[in-house]
Amino acid sequence: MFKKLRNRFLIVNLVSISIMMLVAFATIYTITYQNVQRETNMELYKVSDFYHSPYNSSKMPRGEGQGSGSDSFPSDAMGGDNGGPGGDPNSPPARSVSFMIKTDDQWKITDTHSRFDMEDTFYTEALQKVDQDRVGDSGRQTGQFALDGTDWAFVVDPSGDGHMIVFIDVTAQQGILTNLIYTFAVVGLVMLIVIYFLSRYFANRSIAPVREAFEKQKQFIGDASHELKTPLAIINTNADVLLANQEDTIANQAKWLHYIKSETERMTGLTNDLLYLTQMDDSRSTMIHAKFNMSDAVESIILPMEAVIFEKNISLDYNIEPNLMVHGNCEQIKQVILILLDNAVKYSGPKGSVKVTLQKQNNDVMLAVSNTGEGIAPEHLDRIFDRFYRTDSSRARKHGGHGLGLAIARSIVDQHKGEVYARSVVGEGATFYVRLS
Repeated sequence: MFKKLRNRFLIVNLVSISIMMLVAFATIYTITYQNVQRETNMELYKVSDFYHSPYNSSKMPRGEGQGSGSDSFPSDAMGGDNGGPGGDPNSPPARSVSFMIKTDDQWKITDTHSRFDMEDTFYTEALQKVDQDRVGDSGRQTGQFALDGTDWAFVVDPSGDGHMIVFIDVTAQQGILTNLIYTFAVVGLVMLIVIYFLSRYFANRSIAPVREAFEKQKQFIGDASHELKTPLAIINTNADVLLANQEDTIANQAKWLHYIKSETERMTGLTNDLLYLTQMDDSRSTMIHAKFNMSDAVESIILPMEAVIFEKNISLDYNIEPNLMVHGNCEQIKQVILILLDNAVKYSGPKGSVKVTLQKQNNDVMLAVSNTGEGIAPEHLDRIFDRFYRTDSSRARKHGGHGLGLAIARSIVDQHKGEVYARSVVGEGATFYVRLS
């Protein structure tokens, strides 16, 4: 179940991040594409304007001046921009390789111009790439095509009774866009791999508390069922005995009725404790806290129990520092004190002793309840506050417990943002500490 939950979390996370990356990359690509197109069109128009300049009024017949072009038309490699240092005022802007074709109204070539030697077939093929059906009589028409491994952009301008088509090499610009796509693909793939492992790591960490809570819940249900099964079995057995002796008097069968009543009371106590734990979990945010006298609260629990402790032949010693104030719910803190004191008395050895101290430590109030006895083994100290946990089930049942007292105590102390823990030496006894502020 948890594996499916983790995988679902991974899929949702990866799909969400993939969509966000795709949108981000598409936005960046679109902006870059538009910028490249804008710069390409600006360059096209600049070159086209040059060919519309008075230079063309003295145009040479087709084929003339189409030698190396080194005398009249500086090469792109020389970087001679129009009118720039070392440039020729009769050459078009030289940022890109460019050439021009003039046609009549039937799209037949009448003139060409280029800085480099180009074959007539090249001009013909370039002209065939122009979508002539889309060229209207008004306005400039632009487009792009690939020819012999080179990307060209062109602009078509009406020119008298024909057309002038200017071409420039945009292979570098198209290469930028292509490299951008490859970069996005590689970066996106690497990011998805990294995000997958990060998501897997955090998914495992996120699910761990859920898995632990689920396992504790399963254990809790199993333990609660076990606790309820025993008294129910006893009640059922004693009810069968009563039914088997229906004609006997109630007085003669009082023993079986007392057994039923005892187990019923035990089930009632268990059910009440379970309901109390549930109510505390639900009322964390509605708990009313106020300042109260912790010293008086401890004494109010100890004094009524002195007679009970004396009857069990257990010595009681307490040292309560007066007028120690804490912030919280007085009745709930009294319940914690009662639970710890009752446990200390139950698990003290024969003729043992119980000691209660309350004192101020720095800005906190520390309550310590200790007893003599067998103590608690180190491996049990961290778990004795879990619900239904017992270090010795048979011994706990003899004392009438069902493993919820310390769980209730910890829940109450946690609500008060305090701390409860135990220290023990096996064979000497144990001490429970509650720290409140």
